[in-house]
Amino acid sequence: MTSAQTAPDQPLSDTLKDVDTWWRAANYLSAGQIYLRDNPLLRRPLEKEDVKARLLGHWGTTPGLNFIYAHLNRLIREQDRKVLFITGPGHGGPANVANAWLEGTYSEVYSHVGQDEDGLRTLFKQFSYPGGIPSHAAPETPGSIHEGGELGYSLAHAYGAVFDNPDLIAATVIGDGEAETGPLAASWHSNSFLDPAVDGAVLPILHLNGYKIANPTILSRMPEEQLVKLMEGYGYHPYLVTVTDPASTAQAHADFAAALEACLAEIDEIQAPYRNGERVAMPADAPDAAATLEARNEHAPRWPMIVLRSPKGWTGPAVVDGQQMEGTWRAHQVPLSGIHENPEHLAQLEEWLQSYRPQELFDDDGRLLPDIAALAPEGDLRMSATPYANGGRLLQDLKMPAYADHAVEVDAPGTKRVSPMITAGEYLRDVISLNPSNFRVFGPDETASNRLQAVYEVTDKAWQQRIDEIDEHLARSGRVAEVLSEHLCEGWLEGYLLTGRHGVFNCYEAFVHIVDSMFNQHAKWLKVSRSLSWRQPVASLNYLLSSHVWQQDHNGFSHQDPGFIDHVVNKKAEVIRVYLPPDVNTMLAVTEHILGTRDRVNVVVSGKQPTPAWLNPQDAQLHVERGVGIWDFAGSETAGPGTKSDPDVVLACAGDVPTLETVAAAGLLKQQLPDLKIRVVNVVDLMRLQDPGEHPHGLSDRDFDTLFTKDRPIIFAYHGYPWLIHRLTYRRTNHGNLHVRGYKEEGTTTTPFDMAMLNQIDRFQLAIDVLDRVASLGSTQAGFRQWLQDERSRCRQYTRDEGQDPPYITGWELQEASEQTAD
Repeated sequence: MTSAQTAPDQPLSDTLKDVDTWWRAANYLSAGQIYLRDNPLLRRPLEKEDVKARLLGHWGTTPGLNFIYAHLNRLIREQDRKVLFITGPGHGGPANVANAWLEGTYSEVYSHVGQDEDGLRTLFKQFSYPGGIPSHAAPETPGSIHEGGELGYSLAHAYGAVFDNPDLIAATVIGDGEAETGPLAASWHSNSFLDPAVDGAVLPILHLNGYKIANPTILSRMPEEQLVKLMEGYGYHPYLVTVTDPASTAQAHADFAAALEACLAEIDEIQAPYRNGERVAMPADAPDAAATLEARNEHAPRWPMIVLRSPKGWTGPAVVDGQQMEGTWRAHQVPLSGIHENPEHLAQLEEWLQSYRPQELFDDDGRLLPDIAALAPEGDLRMSATPYANGGRLLQDLKMPAYADHAVEVDAPGTKRVSPMITAGEYLRDVISLNPSNFRVFGPDETASNRLQAVYEVTDKAWQQRIDEIDEHLARSGRVAEVLSEHLCEGWLEGYLLTGRHGVFNCYEAFVHIVDSMFNQHAKWLKVSRSLSWRQPVASLNYLLSSHVWQQDHNGFSHQDPGFIDHVVNKKAEVIRVYLPPDVNTMLAVTEHILGTRDRVNVVVSGKQPTPAWLNPQDAQLHVERGVGIWDFAGSETAGPGTKSDPDVVLACAGDVPTLETVAAAGLLKQQLPDLKIRVVNVVDLMRLQDPGEHPHGLSDRDFDTLFTKDRPIIFAYHGYPWLIHRLTYRRTNHGNLHVRGYKEEGTTTTPFDMAMLNQIDRFQLAIDVLDRVASLGSTQAGFRQWLQDERSRCRQYTRDEGQDPPYITGWELQEASEQTAD
């Protein structure tokens, strides 16, 4: 290990004096945000009326963040670096806001928070205040792509941000409490996917201040030798900076400045040979196999990082009410909390704030002194103004392949079986070819398993560790990023999108739940950012979910969970879209659509096995545009202007397997009951079911009633948990006649059709539901109903005897519907 150069204990240089002045100003503004609602520059003695009634915020981590920010600014000015500042510690917002105001960005974005005393008053009062701003680095905070309110994702966001951004450095502060989370622990491995030739660099700064809310942290108590070995084992070169005397900052400034300079020099040294073509990996089919193997056997570079040990609550009150405050867990939030009841606390607060010498920072009008303001980088080099933190400024539309080049011709509905995911993979292959530097596919070791392997025809998986001859599709540069951590995939993609690029996250349906909370945070981020005029729209977060609940032949019950959709639809309607394409062409049309959207979360669920192709390319596009529609070919009601009455029953469906079973059920009913008027309605855009007052895609009541009728039975076969359909439609006129079949937590290792039967979504059960709910049929079809029940039993027994579904089920085609009962 090479630690930072230790500077002698001597007065600060002029340059570091400037850094210290900036730090002092940022600390003053940070403390002021937590406490003050008036008297922002202490022009008069502090009174309790100047202090907020409710004291909220987090002081403990904030001075360390300000310290790091001040030092980064120095190097940005001196070296013209492009730096994105990512604040991992939760609720470090006072630091981000303070520095954005000092850099002038905050007042540029929010003109009512000016660069004067009134502006400071507003800046202070709004913090953690009703109608104001949150205490973390929220979307409202210029320069932020990482909220930090939930811990664990900072490092993954940082790596996602620097992928394909060769000039960017993501300086990422990782709190020692955050470092205990699972996602953060996995994120250290991201360096195995960072290509020094085309990607930027991440500079992790592990900020050890010793405590969480009320407990010590593991890494801060870990012996230093063990901590160094841990970081080296992760593939990093740690530089250690320790604040030994909180009251004397000269040594800390000198040590950190030396460490930071060494890290940036080391980053340049790592990147240079890759970018000069000296160490570019050779292709797998290069003629010189030995040279190829040697080139491919390089290990990932060892990137620098900093471990900064500083006291929690640094520069704040050292002792409060006789108890140690600075350097303990007591400094985590509000060090002085009894201001309104305790005159001693009020006096101590004033002394604390005056220790930053605000009279040396601001002029008589409350403006930052020009010499201090000049310490900020210029324009877009300011970390609070970098376009990388407002990715819509950098976003370019994707070049899209032609839908028609990939669509499947369908001569007759249901007579051809094609895998939607294989075809989607071929489409994404061409998206990658057309967009070689701003589109990536992320997934947890499932890209090929989900049948998207066509992408490997034009790209490989990014990989910086050893590559053996037996390995396939691994390369130093690649547009696919696979790691067996859904957290990392989500975090990388979020960082990639928020810095102005495009991508998709493919995953097994059941295990995307692992990122439920990360999805929450991103959806909330989008909801807020959409209301901020200065934030430009970013590309949507796209989930492609396959290996779904209805076909888990060998994985079984553990892999059967369609509930991510239920979780998603809880979020704000303007952000959320859910698509259940029933066949290959609708899958293509949906994929084309979602890749062009902005500021949304799009969830697409489709099976990977060959399924019936129902719609020709033109009809599929129209169906996706409508989101819902009548399938005349599957029903038996009279179509066109001659229709005089409503159907007898509506068979509705959403999802590929439910659609197949619904169409098959309609075929059984048409053969046995030719006079029964059946309407088949397929839903591809799930949010079309919701009331238009709740979702922008919602059908009007008139349109809904036209499709589903006002008073006829509706048998709805749904991909997921059935109660979601009831939740989406409970305001509709005919909700009382709605009967939903879906997944009801019945599963095992079994065949696809047996899964359908276990959950009573199979064609026989759907037909029984029609017989039970169409009043005109009464008991006239008792024999047919019995046959349907018996056929379910025969199919169940066949799976037990033969280990597969009956051939007439697996080979079913729409044209054979009239022959089903005869079989």
